[in-house]
Amino acid sequence: MAKAADIGSKRLISLAPDAWVQWVTQRPEVVAKEILGSEFQWISRETDVLVKAYSATQGDFLVLNELQLRYTADMPLRMRAYAALAQERYRLPTYPVLVNILPPPSTLTIVNSYEQEFLGLRAIQDYRVINLWEIDAEIVFGQPLPSLLPFVPILRGGGEASVVQRALQVLRADAQLNQLESLLAFFASFVLDTPLVQQIMRWDMAVLRESPWYQEILAEGEQRGLQQGLQQGLQQGARQHLIRILRGRFGEIPHEVEVRLEGESVEKLESLMDSAIAVNSLEEFVSIFSK
Repeated sequence: MAKAADIGSKRLISLAPDAWVQWVTQRPEVVAKEILGSEFQWISRETDVLVKAYSATQGDFLVLNELQLRYTADMPLRMRAYAALAQERYRLPTYPVLVNILPPPSTLTIVNSYEQEFLGLRAIQDYRVINLWEIDAEIVFGQPLPSLLPFVPILRGGGEASVVQRALQVLRADAQLNQLESLLAFFASFVLDTPLVQQIMRWDMAVLRESPWYQEILAEGEQRGLQQGLQQGLQQGARQHLIRILRGRFGEIPHEVEVRLEGESVEKLESLMDSAIAVNSLEEFVSIFSK
């Protein structure tokens, strides 16, 4: 059973903070000094990441990163608030960046500034906007940008099975990255058929639940019925994987055993995988399964 992992924004950016701040600021000389606390007195969100950066020309400054699953109309006001709170707390110039992961409804226009005028007074906050669906997937491999590897399927040109497999190979080659495979599978399910995603990578519900984006998708009731479809896909994939383990160890298995596995939860199927590897015979496995 895989261990749960933090696959939120802070975890992703911490994989290669220098590469990240250079990419979002578009300045190759910038380096990340440390990731700061972004919890303020009234606001604390998992998708905000505050990085203290340094540039020889600008000195110390803050890079405020907001990774948003889907842009909403209140984002300009939130970016204004986060930038002001960060600058007030750390007394440093702030460079706010909004990274939108999935496209918003066509009726919503993405803007890169907050502007308000009231009784002759103006409030203005500019921020950089990065829409992931407009980013070329090759940038992730070329720069490289390991923080964006889980998002490869939704990047421009990243929706092909061969490109997803390429990202998967990079993740599996690095122990620091391989726990991100479930998040890669999650976003791959937006562009590839579920059986194909199950075929080329592992599904780990326990790890995936740690992602704030997964929770947000479930909360908003994704239009494809993703909550139900994803759960069914996970169950089907776990069942098929368990059957492959049993066949690999003991040859063909009785049809009634396969049928009995159909209604089991993902958690139970994952537990049975451990048993299937440990037992010495199919009869022993069936005995454990029947308890």
